[in-house]
Amino acid sequence: MMIVPFLAKDAYVDKFDEAFTKQWRDMTDDQHMWVAGSFFQFSAGEGWEGLKGFDISPEGAKKIGEEEGVLAKLQQKDDDVPPGAYVVQARKNFEAEEVDESDVEGYIKSKMWMLPTLEDRDKKLVVPRLARAYDLLETQEEKDRMLGHFDSLPKIYTSLIKMDQFAFTFSMQAQLAADLVGDPDFTGSDIQINNMKMGLGLRKPSADFWAPVGKLTAAMKPEEKVNLLAFIVPRFGSDDPAQQEALSAFISGIEPTFEVIRSKCPNMKESDVQLVGSELLASEVLIPGRSSREEFAVWLGALTDVDLEFILAKRNSFKADATKELEAFQKERSDEEQEIADRRTKIQEQVASARENRTTIFNPRTGKIEQVEPPKKGILGTGIELPFGN
Repeated sequence: MMIVPFLAKDAYVDKFDEAFTKQWRDMTDDQHMWVAGSFFQFSAGEGWEGLKGFDISPEGAKKIGEEEGVLAKLQQKDDDVPPGAYVVQARKNFEAEEVDESDVEGYIKSKMWMLPTLEDRDKKLVVPRLARAYDLLETQEEKDRMLGHFDSLPKIYTSLIKMDQFAFTFSMQAQLAADLVGDPDFTGSDIQINNMKMGLGLRKPSADFWAPVGKLTAAMKPEEKVNLLAFIVPRFGSDDPAQQEALSAFISGIEPTFEVIRSKCPNMKESDVQLVGSELLASEVLIPGRSSREEFAVWLGALTDVDLEFILAKRNSFKADATKELEAFQKERSDEEQEIADRRTKIQEQVASARENRTTIFNPRTGKIEQVEPPKKGILGTGIELPFGN
């Protein structure tokens, strides 16, 4: 349990006024309570539970927003009015230690609580994508390697912060991050991060790889380029000669692959030619031991226009499914925002009731919180629950 107590802004002004920021002085005590609650929310989010605020002001304390007449101010000394006292508290959640295969998303979510750099928005977008990437891995060894790479997420997002959020949306950022971390070969090394930056245009692209890749795939849609980038980046930095050879085979095979597809499917859009060609070549050639460039050329030459159109249609079906999932996520988020708005309205009602019906007060003379006889109207039983998603 963590408890954050504070007094009203007009308490002991003669001693602490210089320590207050202008923003703190301009806020009401209600707003101060929200600020204290925000410390919990934006430090670990769902890593805290039971986030609540209490008004424990002693009897006779000046009410927030209460107007005083000029005569009352002249007759009343500051020592006569006890300061308002408030508390915000929450309990720390326990981070999952082992993966529950029936709730992989819950495990990953707990690992996100203390990660720096990622905003709460980013975590909500990336967690379900990471869970799906985990489920798609075939062996336990691959899954364990993926789980060990979560600490690379801040390094990824530190780079993505520099991207234009209109051209490279938060959803695309989350997909790239999940695709990278979901690849067992991605370690977040400096070499891999540097290649990610070159692929995104955050650094000057290398003349022997990223410059030609960017030029030859210029017609592809941004989200399709992100998928390709996420597949290529983990192939760097392995110090495996076979992997280096595979990267060279990929870059030298892009243009011939596109030419074959154009000849077989003259009516296919250029963006689709580049999509099908780059993904087929990457999936076969970039993984050492799967296919050499020569073997891939023989296999591609045997495909018919019907085969290539079928591959394209299947590829596009994945995008349609992803779009449906995105729409479902957006609806869920909208419902959550509405729920928070409703809870805010309820809290405003609770605040008014809590100030009139309290069972504890802060006694400034003893410096202790003391029990008082509750008034007939009711009691403050559980405190004011702050609507930060708990």
